[in-house]
Amino acid sequence: MVNGTVRIKNPTGLHLRPAGLFCKTAMQFDSKITIRKKTKYEDVTANAKSVLSVLGACIKSGDEIEIICEGSDEEQALKGMTELVQDGIGE
Repeated sequence: MVNGTVRIKNPTGLHLRPAGLFCKTAMQFDSKITIRKKTKYEDVTANAKSVLSVLGACIKSGDEIEIICEGSDEEQALKGMTELVQDGIGE
């Protein structure tokens, strides 16, 4: 298992279009990919391969998320997902 933390840069957060791109990228990897957002009251986790799960996490611009990858290609998955977020998720 590997993990890394990134900050959401795009101004609208993970709304439908970037969430779709985020999930599409996650599905390219065999590893299980989970995202975690810590809030004041609770930790919110989401399956990175499910658009509804990602949208349900209500990730906004400036939020810091942890990407957790577990599986045969976990290193590549973490690198790919982190780069996607750092590049603004297509926006």
